Amino acid sequence: MISRRQVVLAIGAGALTVRQSSFAQQQSKVWRIGQLRTSGSISGLDAFRQRLGELGYVEGQNLLIEYRNAEGRAERLPALATELVRLKVDVIVTIGTQAALAAKQATTVIPIVLGSSGDAIGAGLVHSLARPGGNVTGMTGISPALSGKRLELLTEAFPKKSKVAVLWNPVNRLNVLEHKETVAAARTLGLTLEWLEARTPEEIDAGFATATKVRADVLVVFPDPVLGTALEQIVGLAAKHRLPSIYVFRDYPVAGGLMSYGPSFPDMLRRAATYVDKILKGAAPADLPVEQPTRFELVINLKTAKALGLVIPQSVMLRADEVIE
Repeated sequence: MISRRQVVLAIGAGALTVRQSSFAQQQSKVWRIGQLRTSGSISGLDAFRQRLGELGYVEGQNLLIEYRNAEGRAERLPALATELVRLKVDVIVTIGTQAALAAKQATTVIPIVLGSSGDAIGAGLVHSLARPGGNVTGMTGISPALSGKRLELLTEAFPKKSKVAVLWNPVNRLNVLEHKETVAAARTLGLTLEWLEARTPEEIDAGFATATKVRADVLVVFPDPVLGTALEQIVGLAAKHRLPSIYVFRDYPVAGGLMSYGPSFPDMLRRAATYVDKILKGAAPADLPVEQPTRFELVINLKTAKALGLVIPQSVMLRADEVIE
């Protein structure tokens, strides 16, 4: 006769075997992540991979990343998002608001992690930051709120320059918000704005021609997939027209632009990797609060400043997180 103790031990051993089997399956599974982005230029991708590696995910071993890039052509995003859904990826990581919207339209089942986005609530990506609901969570940017800060940096660096040219894409929802904040900040600082619309890379040249014609003193470039794809073109034109410029992401001063101030993109993507890990371990996107950037960086290219014959005040230099020489 089998004793009660033997039955309990047998049940316990069976449960342990099931748990061990489940753990083994979890360890041997190859996770598939889809990454969808609007622009060809992206900093922070190495940081994303590095953080995943720290969490135990290694490409080629237990992780496969399907990269999809619209190369600045937003009209390609829906098809690329649908392609990722057909591949049955476990999670889709998006870079940019338009990519996130395309992914959300393509699926209500596969979890979507925002690597970066504009106004996630205003764009209809989530219901609220605390309780996003649905299948979308991750990082949301606050770039419009920093528009005034960029103008302040320009006035502090170049107090005698008051006419500001602004390169922007009027069809970009985030740029419209940036427009509103920039107008308010310029009014407070006593600056004159000259708006340079650029819906396509071809319109960028015309924008710089206008900036020269109106004798703009400095240039502000809004974050936008079209403009991001034309990064080298913009930096080159700014140098050609000897126009001191400020951008959002550090990619620009790294490529030769004068300065940038905005969220740390690598930091945002590291945090996005943490979201991916939580979701792959069973967390529901609807229960993971959307986070805003907490780390911001001022990057100054001193070599460019010298080439333009500019002297950056010590008060600004001391605040720089990175100086490129």
